[in-house]
Amino acid sequence: MSSSPKKRNADGRIPNGSTGSGSVMATFSKAFVAEADWNDKDEFLDVIYWMRQIIGVILGLIWGLFPLKGLLGLVIFFAINCGMIYLYYGSFQKVDDEEYGGPTEILKEGLMTSFSTFLVTWIILYSSLYSDL
Repeated sequence: MSSSPKKRNADGRIPNGSTGSGSVMATFSKAFVAEADWNDKDEFLDVIYWMRQIIGVILGLIWGLFPLKGLLGLVIFFAINCGMIYLYYGSFQKVDDEEYGGPTEILKEGLMTSFSTFLVTWIILYSSLYSDL
């Protein structure tokens, strides 16, 4: 995912041919369509990135609500996170991973950011529910 803001041409269009907020909705709706046409590689990787963030928050909430702790929680997080992304791009979108640099490039897109989101959510919720202050 590119973290720099997209530059617009004089006519207000982003160079890949899309316009501002309409492209976000188009990308969002395309993410739920099986075997969608991903003309822009960054657009697909953005979907993967944000899916991971959502997965990280949801799993952090679940792990925090149920007093799960330790290495087991971390291993299960990585298994679920990578497994869901693999199923999404391999089975639902049927994307040729070689166009993106192989399966490892797709699987590591946003993984560490998602992991940190997961940890923050898990730690805050677990600490607030189960600490003896």
